[in-house]
Amino acid sequence: MLATVHSVALSGIEGHIVKVEVDVATGLPGWEIVGLPGGAVRESKDRVRAAIRNAGYEFPPRKITVNLAPADFKKEGPAYDLPIALGVLVGTKQVPAGLDAGFVFLGELSLDGSVCGVHGVLPAVMAAVNAGFRRLIVPEANAGEAALVDRAEIFPVRDIAQLLRFLAGKEEIDPHQVDLDALLKQQAGGHPDFADVKGQPTAKRALEVAAAGGHNVLLLGSPGSGKTMLARCLPGILPDMDFAEALEVTKLYSLSGLLEPGEVLVTRRPFRAPHHTTSSAAMVGGGRTPRPGEISLAHRGVLFLDEFPEFKREALEALRQPLEDGVITVSRVAGSCCFPARIMLVAAMNPCPCGFFGDSRKECACTPHQIRRYIGRVSGPLLDRMDIQLEIPRPEFQELSAEAGAVESPRIKERVEAAREIQRARFSGPTRGNAQMTAKELRRLVRLTREARELFGQAFGMLELSARAHDRILRMARTIADLDGAQTIDGRHVAEAVQYRSLDRKYWR
Repeated sequence: MLATVHSVALSGIEGHIVKVEVDVATGLPGWEIVGLPGGAVRESKDRVRAAIRNAGYEFPPRKITVNLAPADFKKEGPAYDLPIALGVLVGTKQVPAGLDAGFVFLGELSLDGSVCGVHGVLPAVMAAVNAGFRRLIVPEANAGEAALVDRAEIFPVRDIAQLLRFLAGKEEIDPHQVDLDALLKQQAGGHPDFADVKGQPTAKRALEVAAAGGHNVLLLGSPGSGKTMLARCLPGILPDMDFAEALEVTKLYSLSGLLEPGEVLVTRRPFRAPHHTTSSAAMVGGGRTPRPGEISLAHRGVLFLDEFPEFKREALEALRQPLEDGVITVSRVAGSCCFPARIMLVAAMNPCPCGFFGDSRKECACTPHQIRRYIGRVSGPLLDRMDIQLEIPRPEFQELSAEAGAVESPRIKERVEAAREIQRARFSGPTRGNAQMTAKELRRLVRLTREARELFGQAFGMLELSARAHDRILRMARTIADLDGAQTIDGRHVAEAVQYRSLDRKYWR
């Protein structure tokens, strides 16, 4: 007898409905899975056989063929255990045919028949709903994230026996629901406070501008000047995520298996800080089963790269596309997939291998050749994409011993949120901040006073700026004006924006 059960296959964060066709026929006992199954899918036969027997049902000594259709893309992961087991039970007439109609099934089986959680349930449920399915059977461990999807009825199950009782109408399972308002209120702190950073007023102001517009930042300074602590304070002044942003981030973390136990929705902006030995594949993502890399896992948050020149050249150059387009495309022989990567890049580096070139207290031990080679690891095109290039001086004793006077992060966050509110009212469509403005929006929304235009023209020639730097300075000037609550951009806004782009003249030229 032939039984057909529906499930979902993931390719990146995109899902496709899969028909799990199970044919139970006479002949020599055997088990065959076709339809490009991955290793975990091929191993499902042993899990399904033990789970069916330990749940109190009979596993038939028959010829069983499982087809995962369509067969033109690979199926990975253990989420097909549950639909395969149900197909076997229907095919052997231990369960009446038709009970599974209209349902989509996801779940890994334990040997005792219990249903275990799987990765990627949230994007899978979204794909099923988009394909016209509304009722889904998922493991209890994944019920919370699955219920985030609007128009979906989520029925969590513990084991095969409970599932079969539910399908037969012998046990009621209420659709799982979540309180979205309560989840979004879980925006917790935990980030270092800017009040703990002694001195560095220029750096704090620059990071406030970066947070207000979503701009990229390069911090350059001697060891111990406070670059890392400044970067770790940045998420504390970023605006809270709305539900749409939180859902985008949760999809990526669900696919990667990074959701904490009991975590339903990622409500804090991501802060990813990979080590400089991280490979380019780990940064970009991919693999035999495409998974997000560090760049995508920082989506809607901050990607902090400490010891910036120490990263592999391939990993650094891979940042170009996401910094421009907000997505990263992973191409492999079997196909390609896109992951969202709308990030704020914060990079920190020393001015030379020993770290003390230009330091006022300690003499540099590097040769000019070593300094040029070290600085040259950060290419010109990548440097051009860093909106704010800031030199961090070593703080003085008086600043470190000061008792109070620093502004706390919540007060800075209020100014940042006010500027972001102005930008939300200004933009429509996918643009969410000044750093994402298109060329068309830039021409339409950025207006300079005569004084500002003259000042910008002089700076453009003196600093030998590129066309990309021209547009990025205008975006920054618009952000600075938003922080001031100004409609037009005047000379002081342009002057502050330009001063953030002059670091390359000292070190890279």
